[in-house]
Amino acid sequence: MDQQRKSSFCTMPDVYGAILDSTHLHKNLDLVFLAHHHTKDDLQLQIPDIRRPFTEFFRTREAGEFLSGALAGAMTKAVLAPLETIRTRMVVGVGSRKISGSFLEVIEKQGWQGLWAGNAINMIRIVPTQAIELGTFECVKRVMTSAKEKWSREDCPNVQIGGVKLSFSLSWLSPVALGGAAAGFVSTLVCHPLEVLKDRLTISPDAYPNLSVAVQKIYRNGGVGSFYAGLSPTLIGMLPYSTCYYFMYDTIKKSYCTAQKKKSLSRPEMLLIGALSGLTASTISFPLEVARKRLMVGALQGKCPPHMAAALSEVVREEGLIGLYRGWGASCLKVMPSSGITWMFYEAWKDILLGDDKHRQ
Repeated sequence: MDQQRKSSFCTMPDVYGAILDSTHLHKNLDLVFLAHHHTKDDLQLQIPDIRRPFTEFFRTREAGEFLSGALAGAMTKAVLAPLETIRTRMVVGVGSRKISGSFLEVIEKQGWQGLWAGNAINMIRIVPTQAIELGTFECVKRVMTSAKEKWSREDCPNVQIGGVKLSFSLSWLSPVALGGAAAGFVSTLVCHPLEVLKDRLTISPDAYPNLSVAVQKIYRNGGVGSFYAGLSPTLIGMLPYSTCYYFMYDTIKKSYCTAQKKKSLSRPEMLLIGALSGLTASTISFPLEVARKRLMVGALQGKCPPHMAAALSEVVREEGLIGLYRGWGASCLKVMPSSGITWMFYEAWKDILLGDDKHRQ
C-alpha cells in the first residue's frame, strides 16, 4: 500500500528521476552545499585582479589629459584665490573700485582668511571644471583633426539637389576653435551650480557663511533651478571666451615654435604664452562677463535685470561704456597668471602622466 501511495504521489517517476540525475543540477547543488561539505582549507576563492585594467585605463591618453587638467586647476586656484575674490567683488560692484582698496576692505572686515572666502567651493568647482574643459578640448580637437585629414584624402559627403551639388567640406573649420567652444560649453553646463555657490559665498559671507548653509538657502528659496541662475548668459559669455582662449594659445604656440624652430616650449614660455592668450580672450569677452555677474548676483542687491541685454544697458546707463570694463584690471591680474600657470602645470603633468614627447600636441 505504501509503495502504491508513493507511486500515485509521483505521477511522473521517470521524469522526476531524470531531473534529479541531471548533471547540471548536480553541479548547481555542489555549488550550493560546497560550504557544508568542505573544510575551510579546501575553500579557495579566486578574486579577479582588477589592478591591471585600472592601470591600463589611467595610462590612456584621455585619462591622462583629464587628470592633468584637474591637478593643474587645483594647484592654480590654491595660489590665486585672493585675486579671484577681488576680481569678483569689483565686477559685481561690491566695495571699493580700486584693487588696493578692495584688498584692504576684505582684510579689515574678514581678516586675511577673507581673501580665500569661497575658496573651498572654488577648489571643488575648479577640479572637475578644468578636467572636463581641458579633456574635452583635447578630445574634440583630436577627433576633428582626424576627420579633416580623412575627408581631405577621400571625397567629402555631398548632396545633389537638381543641378546643384552641395559638398560638405571641413577645410574651413578650425579643430582648435571648435574644441575650445565645446570645452567651454560642456564644462559650464556640468559645473555651473558650483559657480553659483562660489559667487554667493564670496559676495555675501554673512548670509552664506559656509557651503552647507548656502546649499540649503538657495534650494529653499528657488529649488533646483536656483543653482542654474544665469546659465544662459554664462554660456553666451563663455563660448567666445573659451573659443578665443584656446585658439590664441594654440596659434601663438605653433607660431612661436615655427619661428624659433622648436618642437616644444619651455616652462617659462608656456607661462608667457598662456598669460597672453588669457589676456586676449578676457579683453574680448569681458563685457559679457560683467553682464553675467550682474545677472547671477543681482537678486542679492534687490535688483535683477531680466536678461543679458538689459544688464548691459543698465551698466551703460549707470556708468557709461567704461562700466563695461569695470574690474578689467583686476580680472587681468587674475586671468593672466591663472592662464599661464594652468597651461604650465597642465603640460608638466601631461609629461609626467603620459610620458615622452609623442603625447605632446
